[in-house]
Amino acid sequence: MPRRVYLTEEIRRVEQAAGAVSPPLMERAGAAAADLAATLCSDKGKDVLILAGPGNNGGDAMVVARILKERYFRVSVARRFDEVPKDVRWSLVVDGLFGIGLARPVEGEYAKLVGCANAQSCPVLALDIPSGIDSDTGRILGCAVRATHTLTFIGLKPGLLTLDGPDHCGQVLVSDLQVDAPSTQSHGWVAEPALFAAALKPRPQNFHKGMAGSLAVLGGAAGMAGAALLAGRAALMLGGGRVYAGLLEERGVDPGAPELMLRHPDHVLGLDLDAIAIGPGLGTSDRAETLLGAVLASDIPCVVDADALNLIAEDADLRKACARRGADTLLTPHPAEAARLLAETTAHVQSDRLKAARVLSANLNAHVVLKGNGSILVARDGHWFVNTSGNPGMASAGMGDVLSGFLGALLAQKYTGEAALVLGTHLHGCAADECVRSGAGPVGLVAHELIEPARRLWNGWLARS
Repeated sequence: MPRRVYLTEEIRRVEQAAGAVSPPLMERAGAAAADLAATLCSDKGKDVLILAGPGNNGGDAMVVARILKERYFRVSVARRFDEVPKDVRWSLVVDGLFGIGLARPVEGEYAKLVGCANAQSCPVLALDIPSGIDSDTGRILGCAVRATHTLTFIGLKPGLLTLDGPDHCGQVLVSDLQVDAPSTQSHGWVAEPALFAAALKPRPQNFHKGMAGSLAVLGGAAGMAGAALLAGRAALMLGGGRVYAGLLEERGVDPGAPELMLRHPDHVLGLDLDAIAIGPGLGTSDRAETLLGAVLASDIPCVVDADALNLIAEDADLRKACARRGADTLLTPHPAEAARLLAETTAHVQSDRLKAARVLSANLNAHVVLKGNGSILVARDGHWFVNTSGNPGMASAGMGDVLSGFLGALLAQKYTGEAALVLGTHLHGCAADECVRSGAGPVGLVAHELIEPARRLWNGWLARS
């Protein structure tokens, strides 16, 4: 089942709508957490330290403490650092200091309790979200608990899935508290193939390459041809029918992919194309700017990446041309590129990744993936997603070029911009995860290694549809 992601204000509305249920939500949350706590302690002993804060999260923690005591666990509750018993080998620490309402840095006594939790060698169970993590953004507010497990209530929150959240949450489990959280126009989704199951269909037997679309990859300036060739190879192996590489630095053939047709960019733009990917190795020359202007002026679906994004950031006319487009436009910035597009700092973008991606999407009338840990995806219509596939090995040269090739291939095959954005980004991360599972990474993982497993995974998704 597709998984929804809720901002704090939406969770508060769901809680208010639930009203005076019996048993109360706090009792349900505490009971669910106590069950998980008992499981985590099953072979480790009976000594449990409960860190309880001043708000509802602390109330949940006190319910956990009561239930565990009823089950004959040796439970210690600490609201201050000096209340933590000394010389105890804890079987479990339960973090109930702060939940989704935290809006200020964790300091003083609470920072000491966070340090205490992080110093333990036993499992650490966070209630709703690790204390110190902003539930909407994934930012660390002062300091944060590093949990081994997080039991979140009602639904997932963005802060669990992006920026610093994944490094602090451990294994994330959801307890819906028997509350029916409604589908709304404002919540997001975890990016996964199930969202677009209706669009994932195997090819019919009666099929020819023209039905798989024609894609042009524009880029490859002097010294950067590899970027465009990577994108082209990725597009070929994700099913693009015809893939042309319009290289600013002309070459005769790509020995690694002789099926890739190398052309002069002007010649490529004169072809009957279904999609364009522009930016890999493009550079920022006048010639590059002219090519980008021609692409943005066309009615062909396109992917805009790398140097093409930097050119848009520096030129108001290109920004206006992008915003006027009727055809699907996919933008793939990393945080520094997004900062340039927004005339902000990278730190500002990272402080609220969802907000930054939403503003970019609205300003440039585009589908946007803001890359990074827990990539944020925002469609033109405002739908938003968090991608949870991928790993640190993807912090490597050429990864964005491969993504551009995947997205371009999907656009050429007539997937909508939103479907291409979500499916392509998720596939990109899944392919990297597959590489790591096979022993190729995360350290030393290189971009071209993603292409083969991506093809295998994609065909698997189609076969299961």
